[in-house]
Amino acid sequence: MKDEQMLCLQIITDVGTARSKYIEAIQEAKAGNYESCNHLLKEGNACFAKGHRAHAQLLEMNVNHQTEINILLIHAEDQLMSAETFKLLCHEFMDVYRRMDMMNNNDL
Repeated sequence: MKDEQMLCLQIITDVGTARSKYIEAIQEAKAGNYESCNHLLKEGNACFAKGHRAHAQLLEMNVNHQTEINILLIHAEDQLMSAETFKLLCHEFMDVYRRMDMMNNNDL
């Protein structure tokens, strides 16, 4: 298997794990478990960073004309963007759930 294919698979694996962690974090925030949410967010960020570094390697290879555009690369980049979107949504949902909890606690 070529280096670029291995990097694509690494991206898919790492950012897929990150996306799962972000989804779990949102669920924890919804349940009011913010400590667990923050832990999952940090785990997701670590996985996302690994995938992002692999993507940077691919970009460098592309600049040096050592890669070709293929469906695996397109899928890897799609997964990277999807994980980044969930990361942003996770932060937004955490904020919304915290505000809702604060409002509910003030009503008591």
